[in-house]
Amino acid sequence: MSDFEHRRLAGVAGQLSSLADLPPKPQSTRATSQRPNGRDSTGPNGLVRAADQQDSAADGPVAVYSVAGPTADEGAKKPRKPVRLPTLQRMKRDGTRITAVTCYDATFARLVDEAGIDVVLVGDSLGNVVQGQDSTLPVTLDDILYHSRAVRRGLRRAHLVADMPFMTYHSPEVALPNAARLMAEGGAHGVKLEGGVEVAATISRLVSCGIPVMAHIGLTPQSVHAMGGHRVQGRGNEARTRLLADALAVEAAGAYAVVLEGIPARLAGELTEALRIPTIGIGAGAGCDGQILVLYDMLGLNPEFTPKFLKRFGELGAATLTALRAYGDEVREGSFPGVDHAYNDPTTELEIAALKALP
Repeated sequence: MSDFEHRRLAGVAGQLSSLADLPPKPQSTRATSQRPNGRDSTGPNGLVRAADQQDSAADGPVAVYSVAGPTADEGAKKPRKPVRLPTLQRMKRDGTRITAVTCYDATFARLVDEAGIDVVLVGDSLGNVVQGQDSTLPVTLDDILYHSRAVRRGLRRAHLVADMPFMTYHSPEVALPNAARLMAEGGAHGVKLEGGVEVAATISRLVSCGIPVMAHIGLTPQSVHAMGGHRVQGRGNEARTRLLADALAVEAAGAYAVVLEGIPARLAGELTEALRIPTIGIGAGAGCDGQILVLYDMLGLNPEFTPKFLKRFGELGAATLTALRAYGDEVREGSFPGVDHAYNDPTTELEIAALKALP
């Protein structure tokens, strides 16, 4: 069996299960014995473990890994209403710009959500950004599912969209079970697929089954080889006419929004005026209803990636490099960890003090 055939069949297979990975429902509160660090220390018979009684409150909580949780002042803030399809439609009508970023993990998702970003896309760009691939084509449905579940755990307000990978939607029959998995298992609020007129029937089928679809036209990365590289699309009358037909086709098929990538700014503005659904641009100028950037790119984590459309809103790549070098230096010279970063045993110290006090 060829690799292509294997990937096609693997994309269709899979049961609509595994809901256990979605965020758990809040549990009712109950009285428990608490250690100084706030964790439940009650044993199976309701007894407090003796070892836990020796923990020093001054040491604080012991954690092997940090966890993406709420910020310290989150409880004091009024919860914002979740962003849903009607929210995006209302923003289009009111002229309120839509903010969107591409994100791949729970830690960043929590920060994105706290910043008030409206839409979070788990993009197949993870093939380039996370996996180090030279295109998005190797990304599988399982890859998107894994990262969607992670991002979903970090969100409370933002609208979550999951990309449909290459060859997982080449027909309505193939697309339906794959999109359903992204919703049921990945926790997505909608799915995104690339193409215009040629995928209109697939969009219509998904929407008729209750799966919201965000379309994507213009420069479509999954067609990078067919396009001869990452080239600006929509230049010339013929190309402009084709993109207008694509935009109208995906809207008529039921898409609730459309990403416009890599097209002239004037054309993007014309498409935005022609459509009733929101347009979200990347490399398409300021005339769109919203904008999207890859989080790693806008934060400066990929310093070699410098396309014309990208603006860096931070330089975390340089800051991370500085921090890592400082860490390496302190470990090598022995200044880290210091006394403040080490745990002690109060019992042993008391015994030593008692022995020193003996005549």
